[in-house]
Amino acid sequence: MERSRTRSPLIEGVLLLDKPAGFTSHDAIARARRVLGVRRIGHMGTLDPFATGLLVLLVGRITRLAPYIVGDPKVYEATIRFGAETSTDDLTGTVTATAPLPSRDAVEAAIPSLTGTIEQQPPAYSAKKVNGVRAYDAARRGIPLELADSTVLVHRWEIRGWRDESALDVSIVCGGGTYIRSLARDLGRLAGSAAHLESLRRARSGPFSVSDALALDSLAPDVTLRSGLEGLAGIPALPVTPAQRARIARGQSIDADDSDTPDASCRRAVLIGGDQEILALAERRESSWAPKVVLIDA
Repeated sequence: MERSRTRSPLIEGVLLLDKPAGFTSHDAIARARRVLGVRRIGHMGTLDPFATGLLVLLVGRITRLAPYIVGDPKVYEATIRFGAETSTDDLTGTVTATAPLPSRDAVEAAIPSLTGTIEQQPPAYSAKKVNGVRAYDAARRGIPLELADSTVLVHRWEIRGWRDESALDVSIVCGGGTYIRSLARDLGRLAGSAAHLESLRRARSGPFSVSDALALDSLAPDVTLRSGLEGLAGIPALPVTPAQRARIARGQSIDADDSDTPDASCRRAVLIGGDQEILALAERRESSWAPKVVLIDA
């Protein structure tokens, strides 16, 4: 029993995976659990099965810090195909409407309307719930749900090039919860045509890049995980003494002073031990640091 409580640097941290097409995100997470022998693995956002790219997985007790891990903005590379809408708003669905191809000028003129804070209609095939029912389950039964618009943030679009008159390659920087499939569909409509998402790849999520990710087939038990500190950007790290560590493990506050962090007004800190081990995330309470999320045992 005691052995299962022992922390290991090999099974505690952040795992970056480059998901291939044809796998669900949950398939990838299940493989990581099997290979690493770790049950507790969370994620910072899934990808559709046809999509590829970055999955940020939190392994071990780092999952407790998920609300504080920076996941935005997200950067996607997408190909939008004009001339047809589909039931899923991507290449996996059946064609539901067709229209003449738009001009390039019409497409480029429509992009500003899909930039900034916008209201977005989620795809009929999405994980959104209404009264406990998943939208994609209802859509598969032929009774699609009425989904309320969502407010999302699209920072910017970059046109990377036209493949031909019907396919546009773009990069999109956006906040979490943004459906790129919906952006493709709506771009087609605003340009006086129809469109769907032909391909999608997540290139970045917050501070993490797919260029640093591991191919799913390369995942091995001895993989070196990244420190959770990388995802806690903007929250200062505060080294503590062995005596303070013992208090933190019991959820007790430790003394603080204005020299603890570079910014004395900072109200949150990551408490770390030797070798940059994350002990807890704490909040400032007058003259002390109160552990809010504790990652170590007493």
